[in-house]
Amino acid sequence: MEGRRPKSSFEKVEPIHALGFFNLLRDGIVNQIVIFDYYDPGEYYWSKFQSHELEDELEIISENMQEFLDEEEVKINGEEVHPCVKEVDLIFRRKKYPSIIFFIEFAGILRSGLNTYENRYGETVTEYDYEFYWIMPPDFRIREVLVDGDYNISGNILMVWVSKGSLIKGYEKIVFEVPRGI
Repeated sequence: MEGRRPKSSFEKVEPIHALGFFNLLRDGIVNQIVIFDYYDPGEYYWSKFQSHELEDELEIISENMQEFLDEEEVKINGEEVHPCVKEVDLIFRRKKYPSIIFFIEFAGILRSGLNTYENRYGETVTEYDYEFYWIMPPDFRIREVLVDGDYNISGNILMVWVSKGSLIKGYEKIVFEVPRGI
């Protein structure tokens, strides 16, 4: 999650925050949930919802996010993997504060011992604060992290915080240990 926002047909909707969760399963599948929060002073999304036109807008948003993902180079243990948008939803915390939720999935082949996740994407400056979290099985251990922003490792959980205006270099790396017998 690199601080970019998905394109859409709106003009005045402003991104204000993002939150991402990467849940790594033992079989190498990563279920990713990304939530983008917006300030929508003209209630663009609310009007789409009221006029029953939200499905078409969500399809456009999903396609645009998939284009972003396709531009990235994501690898697990040196093998390229392909994140795919599985579903997108839009909720309203309030009419002027919608959130778009992306459900994304990708998978790699894990092995006993050290494993590496890498993500390369375009350099950017963040437009808003965001956080992301990697949650791994309880017996996995995170050994090395290269990300922009501040981070903390707590056993099998990586927590990353990035502030608005930060330069994001476009490369992330997480090395984690998988126990024998995987």
